[in-house]
Amino acid sequence: MGNWTLESIAWDRFDPSKVDPEILRNIKAAAMVERNGSDYAIYLSRVFADDPKAVDDVGRWSLEEVQHGMALGRWAQLADPSWDFDAAFARFRAGYQLPLDATRSVRGSQAGEMMARCIVETGTSSYYSALHDATEEPVLKQICERIAGDEFRHYKLFYDHMQRLLERDRLSTWQRLWIGWGRLAESEDDELAYAYFAANEPADALYDRKKAGNSYARRAYPLYRPFHVQRAMAMMLKAVGLNSTGRLNRVLTRLGLWFLRRRSSQLAAQGA
Repeated sequence: MGNWTLESIAWDRFDPSKVDPEILRNIKAAAMVERNGSDYAIYLSRVFADDPKAVDDVGRWSLEEVQHGMALGRWAQLADPSWDFDAAFARFRAGYQLPLDATRSVRGSQAGEMMARCIVETGTSSYYSALHDATEEPVLKQICERIAGDEFRHYKLFYDHMQRLLERDRLSTWQRLWIGWGRLAESEDDELAYAYFAANEPADALYDRKKAGNSYARRAYPLYRPFHVQRAMAMMLKAVGLNSTGRLNRVLTRLGLWFLRRRSSQLAAQGA
């Protein structure tokens, strides 16, 4: 486990006057995904059933992920006392399921699975860093700082496992690029969109993946600053096996910032 618990958060410093209602909606969604870490542990434990070290590390990782969800959910309930975290999570679990019966990685190899996990941790560490810098609410700022630190550490954990497994699975740079791109594309899939829907929409609402995903993105994309994008690009390039600090990073950072700003403007204009 990391070096913090729910009890170490200064909950008594909560300031309702500094809650941003737009950020709150996304925090509710993030709480769903993070709390679901135990299901990811089941999937990964099956994929790495022949690798006891990986299984042990996945078990510890999942406990920290669940703790992230519980911290975010508790904060969201402080910010919105009418919100029922347990009911929202039950709704999310009922509508979104991971492939828990899988025995092989959907990435084609164990090294590929660890590569995909590196991409996920890149995204989460960058997002919680951006949230930390954007929010003025002191308790959320503390929670996001703790979570971002965990996610950077998780990236290193999965990266080290990937490096070990690459010696056997022999993934080329192009294969790693393909896996990384595929995992990035999955950020548009049902998980986060359904989490946003389950956390924020009324019980009789009909799920619209595009609408829910756009609603989440409209609130998330404007939070990123150049530093967050630059560091995320460095982490992704490192996972792929390319120079993480050179010209390619600068080019990708500019492209990433252009995309985030363009999509933010489009979604704001659409009223997503």
